[in-house]
Amino acid sequence: MVKQVCSDAVEIVEPAKEGYQLTLKLNLAKIPRGKDPYKVITQISSVQAVILCSQLKEMLRNVNSQDTSQGMNKPIKLVYHPREPFYVIRQPQKITAVFPMRFKEHSDVIIATAFFQELMDVGSSEKWAKAPPCTWSPIPPPELRGEPLEDLSTNGGFVTFDISSRHVEGKKLDKTVWSLLNFYAYVKKHVKGTRGFIQRRMQKRLESLVEVLHKEKLEENEDVKKFKAHAECRYVGKLVGLSKPKNFKRRCRDLTRKIMQIHFRIKIHGFRRFHRRWLTIPKFSSPLRYTKLE
Repeated sequence: MVKQVCSDAVEIVEPAKEGYQLTLKLNLAKIPRGKDPYKVITQISSVQAVILCSQLKEMLRNVNSQDTSQGMNKPIKLVYHPREPFYVIRQPQKITAVFPMRFKEHSDVIIATAFFQELMDVGSSEKWAKAPPCTWSPIPPPELRGEPLEDLSTNGGFVTFDISSRHVEGKKLDKTVWSLLNFYAYVKKHVKGTRGFIQRRMQKRLESLVEVLHKEKLEENEDVKKFKAHAECRYVGKLVGLSKPKNFKRRCRDLTRKIMQIHFRIKIHGFRRFHRRWLTIPKFSSPLRYTKLE
């Protein structure tokens, strides 16, 4: 495949650099000009994905192989995305894929942890019994003992999938390989979508609270306006009352005094003495006396 891309611009270096399976040497001066360079660069950049995909396919095809020469229980480090390696461990009757999860934000760790736990619960149900079993652990699994410490230092734990022969039958092989290679991207997409959903819900909640406060403020302003209008009316009435002529007030007082006099009794000078002398009922004393009998 490498030679088919551009034999003049790409050269395979033998032996490969230590720690790598393939080393390529690029001659940028021999890359064709015009529109072809973009096609050549795209093909060169996809070499790693194609090689990794082919290697993973070969391992999954031999899931039931009893050949121990390929390193039974020995982790194989695969790097599909930069700084996101995962491990494939060949075991009897299955292949285990372990993904160390790392996140930059603490909120992403919380969302991802909840997602992994939910993934475990769903995978253990009868509906998804045919799917590869999934487990999550905050500590490295025993299969990764002896691996470099920097590869095992994570803040999101470790996700493990157990791949058996039924998961790689026929067309399932390509789907399983694609799912394993893009698991990191799938998790990031889920975390990003969940964070956006939470932010939208919080924003809507904030808008509803602001609307309630704004409505309350409008009602308060209306009450203040009504109170001010009532106070102004009373003040205007008071001013109008103060602006009446003094003679009009005097007439009102005189009329009020006359009305009050009508309700009082008419007083006649000397009538009280005449009443006591001639109109008082005399007291009579009886000549008969009653003697109390003992």
